[in-house]
Amino acid sequence: MAEELKRIIAIDGPAGSGKSTTCREVARRLGWQYIDTGAMYRALSLAVKRDGGNIDVEKDVLEALDRSEFRFGSGFPPAILLNGEDVSEEIRTPEASDGSSRVSVHPSVRRRMVQLQRELGLLRPSVLEGRDTTTKIFPDAGLKVYLDGSVEVRAGRRLKDYQKQGRDISLENIVAELRERDARDSNRAEGPLSIANDAVVLNTNTWTLDQQIEGVLAVAKDRFGLEVTDETGGSGR
Repeated sequence: MAEELKRIIAIDGPAGSGKSTTCREVARRLGWQYIDTGAMYRALSLAVKRDGGNIDVEKDVLEALDRSEFRFGSGFPPAILLNGEDVSEEIRTPEASDGSSRVSVHPSVRRRMVQLQRELGLLRPSVLEGRDTTTKIFPDAGLKVYLDGSVEVRAGRRLKDYQKQGRDISLENIVAELRERDARDSNRAEGPLSIANDAVVLNTNTWTLDQQIEGVLAVAKDRFGLEVTDETGGSGR
């Protein structure tokens, strides 16, 4: 294994499985770079919308991608920057979540995004979350984790997130949305949702988010021989 790949943690799982929160905290505790690949797709869907394009038309998405630059800010959690503009809040909506799944079904778009995400991840020790991080972006990562959970549990977590944002949406609608998202993500031709053969699978149905974070950290510490000094700062030794 190449030396730089020894310090890559890739985390995947279905929508609503708590990947983002878990990855952010794991990266913070280890002092590693955090890369939200899903945010990049959300930002791309926003770019297409701003261009007046159709996210279901591959040509429109590619044209928007050609005109877009994606970077992460220096804060923590790092802001997602689209052409230098912080769009972190604008992309955290049900519409943006749906849009990210729809732009990512296009094979040529997926391949180019995977290349960009791999380049970012190799800059320094990184924790990446998002679809196909364990199978396409870093199939050779030092640690691959798949966070699993039932659609009902995932919908309940997402409902709490939406309620905190002041959004009025029913649990039934979220369940239906996640079932549709799961089917689309699992059946697309390029980078479908799947579990890598050597991934550590964690079923989090009965876990709190704190337990989920601690579960991933425990695996990472064992795999890499890492130490985390406390809950407010990590020494990724």
